[in-house]
Amino acid sequence: MRRKVHITLDDIAQQLSVSRVTVSKALRGHPDISSEMTKKVRAIADELGYSPNIFARNLSARRSQMMGLVVPKIAHYFFGSVIESVYNVAFENNYEIILMVSQENPERERKHIETLMSMRVDGIMVSISEHTRNFDVFRRVRSRGIPLVFVDRAPVPMPQGFSSVVVDDRGGAFQATEQAIRIGHKRLAHLAGPQDVSIGREREEGFKEALRAHGLPIRDEWIIEAGFGKEDGYRGFKRFYDSKNLPDFIFAVTYPVALGVYEAARDFGVRIPQDVDIMCFGDSDMHRFISPSLSCVNQPTAELGRKAFQLLLETIRHSDDFLAQHVRIKTDLIIRETCRGKI
Repeated sequence: MRRKVHITLDDIAQQLSVSRVTVSKALRGHPDISSEMTKKVRAIADELGYSPNIFARNLSARRSQMMGLVVPKIAHYFFGSVIESVYNVAFENNYEIILMVSQENPERERKHIETLMSMRVDGIMVSISEHTRNFDVFRRVRSRGIPLVFVDRAPVPMPQGFSSVVVDDRGGAFQATEQAIRIGHKRLAHLAGPQDVSIGREREEGFKEALRAHGLPIRDEWIIEAGFGKEDGYRGFKRFYDSKNLPDFIFAVTYPVALGVYEAARDFGVRIPQDVDIMCFGDSDMHRFISPSLSCVNQPTAELGRKAFQLLLETIRHSDDFLAQHVRIKTDLIIRETCRGKI
C-alpha cells in the first residue's frame, strides 16, 4: 500500500482515537496534556513521518518566524560572508531564513520579493541589484506592513520609511584614495558603479572628496561608471589603455572589478603596481592566489549581517511605532603589495 505523503494532525488523532486539538497541544508541549499522552502523540508522529505545515501555521499565527533575504549574487565572497552571518544570528533567535538570489536582475528581484510577501515572512532584507531603478515593489512591501531593511546596497534616493545597514562607503573610498595620494600618485582614476545604487554613488563621492581635499583635478575621462562585475573592470581598463593615457592608480568599486583590471593588465602587458597601481573596495579569500596581492578597503561582513538581522528583528517587534534607522559601519584598509609605495 502506498504511504501517504502528507501526514496531518487528523491522521495522528485517528491513530490514537483522540481529538485533533489534543494532538496539536501535545506536539506543542501544552501543559493541558499529560506527559504520557504527549509521549504517545510524538511517538506516533515520528512513526508516521509527520512534519508541521509551516504555511498553514502562518495563517493562524501572528508571526511565521521566517525572514526573507534577497541578494544579487551568491558565488561572491562578500555576499557569502554576509549570508553566513545572517544565518548564524537567525538561528540564535529561532528564525528561519529564506534566501533568494536576483543574479543582478531587477525583474527576478521583484518576483522574489513578491514570493516572500506571499509566504507571509515576518520581514525582508534586500541588497538591491545593480540595475534596480523601479522601487514600486518596495512601496508595496511597506503598504502590506512588512518590515524591510536594505543591506549594503540601497536605492538612491532612499524611499521613505525604510531602514538600512551599510558600511561607510564614502569614508572607505576616501581612505583608499588618500593612501594612493600619500604614496605619491597624482593621476588617479576610478572604475565606478551605477549612481542609482548607494555603493556606486557613495564610493565615487569618497574618491572625489579625497582628490578635492588634496588639490588634485577630477578628470571626467578617468571616472568610468559601469557595473560591479569582473567584465566591467576589464572593459574599463581597456578604455584607459586604448586612450594611450593610463592613470597612475585605479580605485575599483568592488573586488570583482579589480579582478577584471588584473586580467586586462595581463592581456595588454601592463605591470601592476609598477605601471598602474590599484586598490579596491571589498576583500576576498582569493587574495592568496593573486599576484601582486591586492590592497583593499575591508568591510566587516559579519557585523553587517548581524546588524541587519537585529535591526529587522527590532522593526518587527516594534512595528507600530518604529522609526526608520540608518546604520553605517566603519571600514579599514588592508595594505598588501599594491598601493604600498612607488616601485
